[in-house]
Amino acid sequence: MQYLFSVIDHRTASATEEERAAIDAFNDRLRAGDNWVFAGGLAAPGTATVVDNRGERALFTDGPFLESKEYLAGFWIVEAPDLDAALALAAEGSRHCNRRVEVRPFL
Repeated sequence: MQYLFSVIDHRTASATEEERAAIDAFNDRLRAGDNWVFAGGLAAPGTATVVDNRGERALFTDGPFLESKEYLAGFWIVEAPDLDAALALAAEGSRHCNRRVEVRPFL
C-alpha cells in the first residue's frame, strides 16, 4: 500500500543544515527498507498557479488555491504494508524534518 506523507510548515525553505542532513538520512533509511517511492520539497505557495479548465477555456490564476497560515512544504510517497507501519515511518519522518506530517493512503 502506498501513503502520502505531507510535510506541513508555516515558512518557506526553513530547513536548517542539520534538518536537511536528517531528512537525507531518513530518505536513505526509506530506500534501504524498500519503503521509498518518491519525495520532494515544494516552492512557496506564492509560486503556485491554479488551473481550472472546467469551462469553455482554461483559467489560470496566480497564487495558491487556498490562503492559509500553514501549507504543504514537501512530501514523501512511501510503500508500507499497513497503516500502523506507515504511521511509524511518518513519526520518524516528522522527527527528522522537525515538522508535522499528515498521513493519507492512496486509493
